[in-house]
Amino acid sequence: GEILAAALNVNAMVWRSSPAATELEDVTTAWLRMLLGLPESFEGVINDTASSSSLYGLAAAREVAYPEAHAAGLFGMPRGRVYASEQAHSSIEKAVLTLGLGQDGFRTISCDADFRMDPDALRRALDEDLAAGIRPVAIVATLGTTSSASIDPVAEIAAISKEYRVWLHVDAAYGGPAAIVPEFRPHFAGWEHGDSIVVNPHKWLFTPIDCSVLYCRRPDALVRAFSIVPEYLTSAEQGESRSLMDYGVSLGRRFRSLKLWFVLRYFGREGIEARLRDHVRIAQELATWVEATEGWEVTAPVHLGLTTFRFTPSGSDGEPLDGATADALNHAILERVNASGEAFLTHTVLDGRTVLRVSIGNIKTT
Repeated sequence: GEILAAALNVNAMVWRSSPAATELEDVTTAWLRMLLGLPESFEGVINDTASSSSLYGLAAAREVAYPEAHAAGLFGMPRGRVYASEQAHSSIEKAVLTLGLGQDGFRTISCDADFRMDPDALRRALDEDLAAGIRPVAIVATLGTTSSASIDPVAEIAAISKEYRVWLHVDAAYGGPAAIVPEFRPHFAGWEHGDSIVVNPHKWLFTPIDCSVLYCRRPDALVRAFSIVPEYLTSAEQGESRSLMDYGVSLGRRFRSLKLWFVLRYFGREGIEARLRDHVRIAQELATWVEATEGWEVTAPVHLGLTTFRFTPSGSDGEPLDGATADALNHAILERVNASGEAFLTHTVLDGRTVLRVSIGNIKTT
């Protein structure tokens, strides 16, 4: 699919320039939406990465929160703010900066012991900001955080977003594909109430990078945020078909739907379910090995395909090593394993401690 897309060199901007690419993007995003169990009210568009998809979703949120800024800009407007957990991906803060809300326009919300956003802390933050004259723009719930694959309580967060009438963006770039598996679907209960959702097939759906799907329940807001149609891009088909250029910054767009179409056709629902289910099984089995080994601990619940763990040995006196020494040991283990070429580890910091990460996502991993 990737090779054909490069050779065909289709530019999927308006229907006339790319009938097949436009129509196939509708088909593949609808298929994926059905697999994920999302309502038909969500309209899908394919971008390069989640950084772009989240930026576009939050741009639609800004369009709703500041309708007057579309013409006049944000200068002189009340301060606005986007809320996300401490574990949210850095692309969310980058999007807030890009949208002109400034670093002060991004507020992190504390998490519980399992690294999930605390809904009570979110509610307190909203009340404080409203009292201070700050305008809430969006709430971001993460389903599968980068450091620990934690899953925010999206149903509770969705209820708060509805109560306060704030746009809810759901970052399921990594975790989203797991919703295809029936027994994992409960983790996602409530995400259907989001206003925008991002799912990356290039993360955990076997599709070559880059392929990020943005679903929007209010696509009119997304189009309002971006649609500018000069005379040289008008055509007779407007009004009867979508112009994909209207859903983001990019005018030129690759034929990304083709490779997603190949993946969905090749594996089918049952094939995708079987592989995702097996990846979670492997990650959980690894966690049991870690827990059973003296001097090691699992550092976060394993719900998806990511296992986080840490070497926690005792010193010669039988007392636990100090934090800096233990962190250095974990870094040394990471470098030694990676140098072997047999496996690849990454690291992160959770609760101020260095932890190791193994992500299972390749169809050839056993």
